[in-house]
Amino acid sequence: MLLRMSTLFLRTLREDPADAEVPSHRLLVRAGYVRRAAPGGYTWLPLGRLVLDRITQVVREEMVAIGGQEVLFPALLPREPYETTGRWTEYGDDIFTLKDRRGAEYLLGPTHEEMATLLVRDTFTSYRDFPVSIFQVQTKYRDEARPRAGLLRGREFLMKDSYSFDLDRAGLAAAYGRHRAAYQRIFDRLGLAYTIVAATSGAMGGSASEEFLAATPVGEDTFVGCTACDYAANTEAVTTPPAPAGDVHAHPSAQVYDTPETPTIESLVALANARHLGGRTDWTAADTLKNVVVELRRPGSDEPELLVIGVPGDREVDLKRLAAVLSPATVSMFDGFADRPELVRGYIGPQLLAKLGIRYLVDPRVAPGTAWLTGANEPGRHATDVVCGRDFTPDGTIEAAEVRAGDRCPACRPGVLTIRRGVEIGHVFQLGRRYTDAFRVDVLGQDGKPVRLTMGCYGIGVSRAVAAIAEQHHDDRGLVWPAAVAPCDVHLVAAGKGPQVEAALELAGQLAGRGLRVLVDDRTHVSAGVKFADAELIGIPRAVVVGRRWADGYVELRDRATGDRTELPAAELLARLTEPARPGSGGLPAS
Repeated sequence: MLLRMSTLFLRTLREDPADAEVPSHRLLVRAGYVRRAAPGGYTWLPLGRLVLDRITQVVREEMVAIGGQEVLFPALLPREPYETTGRWTEYGDDIFTLKDRRGAEYLLGPTHEEMATLLVRDTFTSYRDFPVSIFQVQTKYRDEARPRAGLLRGREFLMKDSYSFDLDRAGLAAAYGRHRAAYQRIFDRLGLAYTIVAATSGAMGGSASEEFLAATPVGEDTFVGCTACDYAANTEAVTTPPAPAGDVHAHPSAQVYDTPETPTIESLVALANARHLGGRTDWTAADTLKNVVVELRRPGSDEPELLVIGVPGDREVDLKRLAAVLSPATVSMFDGFADRPELVRGYIGPQLLAKLGIRYLVDPRVAPGTAWLTGANEPGRHATDVVCGRDFTPDGTIEAAEVRAGDRCPACRPGVLTIRRGVEIGHVFQLGRRYTDAFRVDVLGQDGKPVRLTMGCYGIGVSRAVAAIAEQHHDDRGLVWPAAVAPCDVHLVAAGKGPQVEAALELAGQLAGRGLRVLVDDRTHVSAGVKFADAELIGIPRAVVVGRRWADGYVELRDRATGDRTELPAAELLARLTEPARPGSGGLPAS
């Protein structure tokens, strides 16, 4: 393949796009890989399409290697299957819906579990047909409320989704393991640094799931690791080691105190110590019980439910964690205190919530027998020694408190948690029988009795992977593509307007003829400085400069990742370019 910049559909930019928030967005637009078409939608230009296709090919190869068979479902999907599983309602505003001229309702596919299940149900009838694994690479659609960060959070994106069908849980576990290993090979080949973390299943359902997160400071996901063991989890899936239960009668009776002008935890702790509430002067925020009122809206319901979340006062309620636990319901902060005078803002305690008929869920640290300084449900008043299990009984526990660096690891005794940010590039789910139950997908078993199939699903964000790679592989001059995904293998730069251009074109033809993917900058209306700047911005791993020493038969070979430069005879160039790359370089051969 030979591309000439004099005719290539490409325009590089010197300035960052005004709406670009993250490096991948800025650089992919500036280097001419993508262009914004609409909020959350991007046009892939020739160089970008080459990168996308190379990533897709890696994904496809690894899916085929584990026995996957490629299909292609429609993107325009009927409402009925999604009604059957409940996801038409669960997705809510997150899906694009439309009606045809006859009034029939459709959605633009966000994912295809329903269609895959129906396809298998309509195709196979016997245990002899299984296991089955199918996959597709297709455009997906989700109505993001706020598309942002370029390709990292769009409304239209390319995804690989695969589906496994097995006769039992052992078969599902094996299929899950094959996909998990294939994902590791894929992301290793793509040059991505990633962490596999425990995750929540959300609207997908199922019993277990893991995410593959590419580490980057601009990632929307936060995840934890342990300093002493291999525990790793998305913060949404982190579990809190519960506090030990104590004797509910081991504390004095609750006492109510006047605590004027203390609507915040900080002001309450200061007053409690100053006035020796409960005979103490060592109160901290961790001794207080914060009660946060939220509104819960269940799919298909117009009426919200009030819910109160209790967490230690030194913690904030993490709405993202709370939403993950309560999914598919949506949650938001309650602000209607004027219409609910029994809920005294800043002074809410758990003592009266049961009488008010309000569900109360607490952090696992709020264990039976623990005593708290908390609101007394009156303006300007708090109570000490309010004991869980004596003065109030929660309706359950919930993982809603923020996770902090230094928290105890839930998997081992000595470890503490560290926190990083990342971008989700892959997700694997053990769905079990959620979808096969919904569609009654049974096949004839070996004993002649019906067997209900069990299912897994596995996704990779192909277009998101382009951005994730760009986030991890760039510098202040531009993109630095790994060799496996770069649009071309080598970028020839003619550093002149006369014989160098003709020589570069001739050399490019020779390299392309030997199977290399070549981009040659044969433009005559721009300076050598502009060509070099564009080469660094575009980020192809190896650049060959045809410059001053061409008359002596020499070219310069540059490594984009390391900055190394080597002059060598042009006659040796092909051999050097086809040598194995040095470890850690962007593609420069070993010397």
